[in-house]
Formats: sequence, structure tokens, C-alpha cells
Amino acid sequence: MQYLPNILFAVILLAGIGFFIKNVKKLSRNIKLGRDIDVSDNKSQRWKNMAMIALGQSKMVRRPIAGFLHAIVYVGFIIINIEVLEIIIDGLTGRHRIFSSIGSLYGILIGSFEILALLVFVSVTLFWIRRNVIRLKRFWKSEMTSWPKNDANNILYFEMVLMTLFIVMNATDVHFQDMNSGNVISQFIAPWFSSLPDSTLHIIERGAWWVHIIGILVFLNYLYYSKHLHILLAFPNTYYGKLKPKGQLDNLEAVTKEVKMMMDPNVDPFAAPEEEEAEGDIPAKFGASDVQDLNWLQLLNAYTCTECGRCTSACPANLTGKKLSPRKIMMDTRDRLEEVGKNIDANNGEFKEDGKQLLDDYISREELWACTTCNACVEECPVSIDPLSIILDMRRYLVMEQSAAPVELNNMMTNIENNGAPWPYNQMDRLNWKDE
Repeated sequence: MQYLPNILFAVILLAGIGFFIKNVKKLSRNIKLGRDIDVSDNKSQRWKNMAMIALGQSKMVRRPIAGFLHAIVYVGFIIINIEVLEIIIDGLTGRHRIFSSIGSLYGILIGSFEILALLVFVSVTLFWIRRNVIRLKRFWKSEMTSWPKNDANNILYFEMVLMTLFIVMNATDVHFQDMNSGNVISQFIAPWFSSLPDSTLHIIERGAWWVHIIGILVFLNYLYYSKHLHILLAFPNTYYGKLKPKGQLDNLEAVTKEVKMMMDPNVDPFAAPEEEEAEGDIPAKFGASDVQDLNWLQLLNAYTCTECGRCTSACPANLTGKKLSPRKIMMDTRDRLEEVGKNIDANNGEFKEDGKQLLDDYISREELWACTTCNACVEECPVSIDPLSIILDMRRYLVMEQSAAPVELNNMMTNIENNGAPWPYNQMDRLNWKDE
């Protein structure tokens, strides 16, 4: 019976980690549904971007208040959870504060953790006030329905509870308080429990210990269902982020091949496509109408989205009252990808046509054509997400597959084709526009 707590702890630990690994595999499977893309170039710059943007929070601090608070939460939460290593060893071996044997260094570490825990709690509280009391406009856009709003608050509550449990655990640990080393915050909380007998303090300490570690495992597995998946995905997303100038658009490989073939005098225009091309080297369609038509990096972008709304708050189309919200583009892409993933799970690993697609069922044509392609959303994103690339690929599908461009754009393209310019003048009158 003396080993029952250790066995129970091992079971809970394995179950938590096992469920997390299962979700990671599902996440990887869903991302790989996208088309392949080569992002193996300029590795040194990619490592630098990851270090500066994901680790260094360089884009977060452009908005100083939110950036400073986020840095505290980010650094504090990560460093404090180093303590989880001690909890795991204690839980598996039945020991208590096994690292305390390192002496004064242990007090310095735990003292630092306690200060960070307090700072994290204060920062998270301020985040909650900004979101729910001050009600910053970008947190209350139309796409922020019940689940996104609840999800954001759930994370804040999680962090408040975990930090509180950490301090309470230390405050009610009689042996730790007697050490008088590292209890820089908990020493002020310990008097709240001073009237309780040692046996009761032990029960509270053990209860806080168990709930703390179980809470961390629950939080870990909640990430998959939450916008806070960016805690993990921000690193690969910033590493694989776009390195080309923001105004430089990618050509469709299929179109490039066709143009080169048309310009090659040695190519037989009546020849059938080569076998390898017919099997898939050239995409089945131009552009994208569903998530499987996007590349895997765009799908990684969708899962990495923090729903912070910085992109939407900087979008000129959104600011002028148009329907477009870059944040919604990413949220819709992720929702559709999750729907496709569940479809595959329900059909033994095969996707069964469900009569839906990203275009029209999730993202409207009005949203797509409202975009000015200014790249403000790309510039603002703190984790290098590129909503514009998805918008452009879906536009390409509308124009090249459905010939469904807006009337104004069709008129312009017709004029270019007939007159060599966007204006409705023939070649001889191309300069007439200056007289109007």
C-alpha cells in the first residue's frame, strides 16, 4: 500500500503524456494533408528568425504593455515548470523535494520561481481585465464567438490556478518553511494557515501538489483544442516563415510549366501530358478551394494562430467596415482542417467527400475580394503567420478555375488583353486618360 501513490502517479503521468502524443500525431497528420513546399533554404536566417521572434518575442513588444505582460507570462510559466521535473521524480520515487539536497542553490531557484509565479498571476489578471472589463475592441470582433472567448479566459484561469497552487503548496509545506530559504513569497502566505495543525497542513500541501501536477497535464492536453497551441508551434512556424520580401508573390508552378512549354519551339502542342505530370506533378486545380489544396506551411499557420487580433486591427479593409478579418481566415482554415481530420478518423483513415469546402462554406468570396494585399496582417502577426497567402490562393482558384472574378477585375483583364492597358482605350488612344 505504501507504493500506491507512486503507482497512481505513474499511471496519471503516462496517461497524460500518452494522450498528448496521440494528439500530436493527429496534429502532424492534419498538417501533412497540405501540399508539399520546399522551405529548406537559408537555414541560418531561419534559425535567427526563430530565436528573435518565437524565443525573443521581438514582434510582441511592438505593443509595449501587452508585450511586457506577455513576456512575463511566457518566461515565468516556462521557467516555473522546470519545477515539474522535481515533482515527477518525487512522484515516481516517493521522495519529497529531492533537489533540496543541492543546498542554497535550491533556495535561490525556488525563490525565483515564487517571484515569477506572483508576476505571472498579476500579469494574467491584467490580461483578464483588458479582455473582460476594458473589453479591447479586437477581442470582441464578430468571429470571436462563444468558444474563442471562453477559450481565452480558460487559459487565463488555468494559469491563475496553477500559480496559486504552487504558492499554496510551498506555504503549507512545514519542512520547506522551516528551511527559510526560497520562501520569498510563500512566507507571507504561510501565516494564513498558521492556526491549522501540521497534519492538516500536510493534507493541504499534498492536495495542492496533486492538483498542481494534474492541472499541468490537463493544461498540456488542452493545448491541442486551444488557440494556445502556439506555445509549441510558434517555434517551427517562425522557423519556416516566409523569407522573401512581403510584396513578392509566388508564381504557380503549374502555370510556370505551361508558359515555358508554350514558349519552347521544340514542344509538340498536341502531345499528351507526360505520365508523371498526369499523376500529380501538376496540381489537379489552380489555386485552392479547400484545405487539402493549401500547402502544409499554410496549415501550420492555421494551427499556430493565437487569435490575438493584431492582424485584424491593422487590416485597412476591416477598419473601413468590410467583412474581411485576417484572423477569421486563419480560424476558418483551422476549423475546416479539424473537420477534415475528424472525417478521416471516422472513415478509417480515408477522407469521405462531405459536400463542404473552405471556400463558400467557411470563407466567403466577399471576404476574399475585400483584401487589398497590403501585407499589414503579415507584418503585424507576432508569430509569422501569413493569412494573405491563403487569400491569394483562393482568389487564384476563383479566377483560374471558375472565372469568377469581380466585374471590375474582369473588365480590367479584358482591357489588358485587348488594349495592352487597364483602360478602355485602343492602342492609338492609350494616352487619352490624361485629358479626362
